[in-house]
Amino acid sequence: MRTTVRRHLGKVVAGTAIAVAATAVMVGITLPGTAGADDAGSGKNAQSAGQAADGRQGDTAAVRPGVVEEAPAEGAKGTGRDPLTDDEIARVEKIALNQQPLTAAKDVDGDRGPQRLGVDLADPEAAEVDDPDAPRRAEVSFYDYGTDTLVTKTVNLATGKVEATGSQHGVQPPLGTAEQNEAAALLIADPLGAGLKADFRDATGKALTSPDQLQLASMVYRATPGAGPAALAKCGEHRCVRLLSKVKNGPWIDTRTLVIDLSARKVARITG
Repeated sequence: MRTTVRRHLGKVVAGTAIAVAATAVMVGITLPGTAGADDAGSGKNAQSAGQAADGRQGDTAAVRPGVVEEAPAEGAKGTGRDPLTDDEIARVEKIALNQQPLTAAKDVDGDRGPQRLGVDLADPEAAEVDDPDAPRRAEVSFYDYGTDTLVTKTVNLATGKVEATGSQHGVQPPLGTAEQNEAAALLIADPLGAGLKADFRDATGKALTSPDQLQLASMVYRATPGAGPAALAKCGEHRCVRLLSKVKNGPWIDTRTLVIDLSARKVARITG
């Protein structure tokens, strides 16, 4: 396969290699080791196994199976510095969306309404740091693709009032899942996505037609003045992304030289 893949995007790379090269942080899962498993049939292990089998060790030697319990019901309201509850998140998003200029904003698909980025518990004000009864506030973040503006609204959870609004240009927080999927869809549909599709077929024997077939991670891309293609000169002002693409249950496909400008809905290639 290696010879075939090099004709396309350059290489299908191992998960660890691309994660290091892209400075992406992956979470590793360590499986239990099997050391000593082959010794169970001899010596003390065999004796212990026999004793457990015929009951001479008693019930205390048996390892009881773990019990998975359901998480306790989440309250509608948190207190103090508790994480926001689902009810609180839904309520503050609704409050924030009813405010101008968000009603006229555009999301990543170009539909009416801003792109939701996240809701976080806001830090207390300086005078409230040591006050156990300080108001709980949530900071709601949206991105307006119509004006390339990051909009944040601070909502008082007790009163439901928007206490502060901020608008910033050229600020690009990490992308959400919906934005990553839209970037992948644009890449798949673009002529520059031909290599990705060819490598996917080499790895799976199937056609790549949807972002759902990939495991995605992303990095915000910013243009360097005087460098890179002209098509990406506004990246930083525009919301641009480099994707880390992986076949589900398969190899990584190196797509780091391709940048998707979500604001302009265009794809371009960078070198180096």
